[in-house]
Amino acid sequence: MTKAEVRPIGITALSLFFLFGAGASFVSFISLLFPGSFLDPVWRLNPRARAGLGGMGVWAVILMGAVCVACALAAVGLWRGARWGYWLPVSLVAVNLLGDVLNVFLGTEPRAVIGIPIALAILAFLMSRRARRFFLGK
Repeated sequence: MTKAEVRPIGITALSLFFLFGAGASFVSFISLLFPGSFLDPVWRLNPRARAGLGGMGVWAVILMGAVCVACALAAVGLWRGARWGYWLPVSLVAVNLLGDVLNVFLGTEPRAVIGIPIALAILAFLMSRRARRFFLGK
């Protein structure tokens, strides 16, 4: 039996979640790289993000490119059941959780409170015995 045959449904869902994140960050990356392009209307979904990223200049492009690559790698690693495919998403979600907590605590983005229980649920799932066993054999 291969790993694909025994992959928990939650791992498949998280892989697709990170694939979506890679796609969304890629659109943001291209939109920031080519301002004023046909992709600009996508920022209507979150104008505050556009304002914040716009103030970062070239660093915003680099950041969104890095997020895109990290999400794509996490999706592949989760799908394949690779050992690094466990630690990369755990790290990415933990960093995201820290960012959400800081944004709420500092008052810079109070709506980030929504991401806190989501990140905690994802981490709890990844720390579950079944997920760890799939990736780490423990």
